[in-house]
Amino acid sequence: MDAARFGVEEEFLLLDESALVPLSGSGVFERAKGRAPGGGTITSEYLTCQFECATDPVRALSTAGSQLSGMRGLLAELAPDDALVAATGAPFAQWSAPLISVSTHYDDVSTLIGQLTRQHAVNGLHVHVEVVGDEERVRALRRVRARLPVLLALSANSPFTYGVASGLASWRSVLIRRLPVSWAPPAFHDADDYHRTVERMVTVGLLPSRGSTSWAVRLSERFATVETRVADAQLRVDDALLQASLTRAIAVADDLPDAAPPAAELDAALWLAARHGMEARLFTPEGEIEDAWAATERMLDGIRPALAALGDEAFVDEHLARLRSEGTGSHRQLRAYRSGGVQALAALYREW
Repeated sequence: MDAARFGVEEEFLLLDESALVPLSGSGVFERAKGRAPGGGTITSEYLTCQFECATDPVRALSTAGSQLSGMRGLLAELAPDDALVAATGAPFAQWSAPLISVSTHYDDVSTLIGQLTRQHAVNGLHVHVEVVGDEERVRALRRVRARLPVLLALSANSPFTYGVASGLASWRSVLIRRLPVSWAPPAFHDADDYHRTVERMVTVGLLPSRGSTSWAVRLSERFATVETRVADAQLRVDDALLQASLTRAIAVADDLPDAAPPAAELDAALWLAARHGMEARLFTPEGEIEDAWAATERMLDGIRPALAALGDEAFVDEHLARLRSEGTGSHRQLRAYRSGGVQALAALYREW
């Protein structure tokens, strides 16, 4: 199997170091924007407190890791002395309405969602996987769709809201769920079904553009890729690479059974993954009910040949073992805060 190209997009928040509330990062962005020296591109995001770092299209995890590390390092270097750049799905606390970045598209989005913007300081991890052919992309989307709850449970990394534990492993996911055309997409029959559905949503005014869908997996309007958007931003580069490797393997494993979980069960499994992370019990694509780790192992059994062919099998096994031992990002954040408050949480954000 030729290694399919993929790309990773990470979103970050600029936070005040002492209170961990969002700050406007306009000055940092002006110095960091554009092409990064080691590869990849840094751009603005919906809010002025956010940045996005996107790798180039790559074939190897090591290349993606090098670019992500380089861009994280550059942002950390440019952050003010009293601030830090955090890879967390949602801020620890937020006391004022955020400022929207200057963009006609962002103006359209803010007009559509109104006061939802006030709580929309959310950071995701997006993975693009190159798949040749429109129909093949829809089939890959269906494969990923069926496994979204496991990907979310593994990536849960936003346990706080308004300075307290939210009780959810992924608070970001619940905020995203309020947006139009979000959460899990339908199990589209074919490419015509996908494109017709999106076009009708634009026509009726539910979306400002075709590229504004907030589904947890979608077809990119800019690239020949399937794009996952289910994961929270990840504390460490290796956490992000785990999501990238699993997503790529699912997308290219065309021998996986074509599963189309009922919408109600998939929706419930996603909510449970957001609530409990890897402690969740999930409905699986195969119609079973099992805990998140068993569902992960079941998923791995199906994609292991693809992981081996792509050269990612050893990395995935090693990192899943580490995650099982140390916990998800949400676990690590809660543990840090309980041990040392905001100071310990800020230190964790710096350990990428």
